[in-house]
Amino acid sequence: MPAAEINSALITFFKIIENWWWFPLPFILWKPFLFLYHWWRVDCFLSKQKWVMFEIRLPKEVLKPIRAMEFVMASIHGVIFHPPDWWEKWIDGQIQLSINFEIVSLGGEPHFFVRIPVSYRDGVESAIYSQYPEAEIKEVDDYTKYVPQNIPNKDWDLFGTDYKAMKDDHYPIRTYTKFETEHELKEEKRIDPMASLLEGFAKIKPGEQFWIQINAEPIAADDINHTFDEWMAAGEKLRDKLARRPEAAQTSKSMIQEAAEILITGKTAETEKVEERDIIPPEMKLTPGEREIITGLEEKMSKQIFGTNIRFIYLGKRDVWFKPNFRFAFSFFNEYTTLNLNMIQPIGKTLTKIHKHWFLPVNLIRARRHYLRCRKIFRHYLKRITPFFPKPGGVFVLNTEELASLFHFPGEAAALAPGLARIEAKKRAKPPELPVEEIK
Repeated sequence: MPAAEINSALITFFKIIENWWWFPLPFILWKPFLFLYHWWRVDCFLSKQKWVMFEIRLPKEVLKPIRAMEFVMASIHGVIFHPPDWWEKWIDGQIQLSINFEIVSLGGEPHFFVRIPVSYRDGVESAIYSQYPEAEIKEVDDYTKYVPQNIPNKDWDLFGTDYKAMKDDHYPIRTYTKFETEHELKEEKRIDPMASLLEGFAKIKPGEQFWIQINAEPIAADDINHTFDEWMAAGEKLRDKLARRPEAAQTSKSMIQEAAEILITGKTAETEKVEERDIIPPEMKLTPGEREIITGLEEKMSKQIFGTNIRFIYLGKRDVWFKPNFRFAFSFFNEYTTLNLNMIQPIGKTLTKIHKHWFLPVNLIRARRHYLRCRKIFRHYLKRITPFFPKPGGVFVLNTEELASLFHFPGEAAALAPGLARIEAKKRAKPPELPVEEIK
């Protein structure tokens, strides 16, 4: 090719670049712009929300089993479920708000807290009182405000992590239905995994605090993002795979495709349909363990579900802070493990332990990485946001049964924690028919 033609082609090419360099930018930047715009709208929406913190004080005797808490969770699901429509999502920035269940030890005194949007307080109170009428619900200040907001610092240290499901979250964790004495009428004979946690919390010293947070966002079929439908469809597909059911037949072929295959192979469609029927159906070949897994999946999908993220923080003043105490949380969550089904385990990216790297120069910034990770999880706890906010991730699905197993109100006989304050009797309003002496 002559040099003149090459120069002319290059000149034309650079002129096109000069005049049209901006053309692909909208296609490249569309998703980042949409993400940042939605984040801005959500931040505006959240800045207008008001929250209230409730402390639930328990009576000495909780006669109802853990099953009662499942009814509370189901009722709360209906109370706070309010998915946004298209306008509310993209213009108002509205998102589905969550409810925060928190079990806390403040200097050795265990407490049960529930944090909710103000607009839902009456519904949540009614849900709790419906099953626990002897409990006392009191509005309190947020306990996280009474510690330095710049932890870790020279005086305070912390250890924490977020949790995730080890397997696909269609597999259930161990729930209260597996505790062999759950149906015992006598409270002192019941087995409650909350007992070990409260005993550990009672050993926390003054100057130390232990926080466990369970954030639950209801998911249902009316969600604009179709999260519920997608999750249910994935669960049904997984169930059919475990049950060894044949996959659904493919769509019928077009006449042109069938004619082409006959001309090429010389075989008609009828000759290819050789049905192999097994005397024993696939469901009858399942082992007892496989049947248990499939039953667990179906039971989990039969109840209302929440998008959940769980975290804990153990913090305290450096002169009294004893790092191994963080294992109280590890022990508690380990009680809900079923090896053939599911378990919840720490997320390595949020665990405030930085392992040494094989590439030695990286270890020089190990202390800085540890500080930043501690600051991040502390900030996320205070704001009650997901582990990787504003990006998705760190959220897994629990149903009402699983959530009730993790957060419920044990009686004194089933969980004898010395530091847990209980009420002798609930204060009630005076009856309206009580005569009142008029003051003249």
